[in-house]
Amino acid sequence: MKYPIVAASLLAAAALTGGCASDGAQVYNASEARSVESVQYGTVVSARPVEIKGERPVVGTLAGAAVGGLLGSQIGHGNGSIAGAVLGAVGGGVAGNAIEQRVTTHKGEEITVRLDTGETIAIVQPGWQDFAAGQRVQVVAGRGGARVQHA
Repeated sequence: MKYPIVAASLLAAAALTGGCASDGAQVYNASEARSVESVQYGTVVSARPVEIKGERPVVGTLAGAAVGGLLGSQIGHGNGSIAGAVLGAVGGGVAGNAIEQRVTTHKGEEITVRLDTGETIAIVQPGWQDFAAGQRVQVVAGRGGARVQHA
């Protein structure tokens, strides 16, 4: 009887974390299709690697707490089962948060560009396109934000 609960809990945790993926510089949302974007040209001043952290640690914490609570409740009977559920929920929440932070943290790049207009801007974007100082680039801006592309 305990095995179906454990299996369902693990399946739920996998489903919640399985959809996490990185958006690359060439990935568009459906709402961005057929939209007008402005393009400006400029020269890269500098580029450096950065880490982009996810902003939704609640999902991992809740999923971990639910799975941990279910697994913990399988230990003991009566008060032991309750204590196991509480400890399992706390431990699962901590573990779920740590897993989600790792899954939703991505490598990125901060590119500083001096536009042909004279303005200097910096854009942080996911992925690594190996920009170097002195390269000519396009800065594409629209509803989905801005990105730097090789010209």
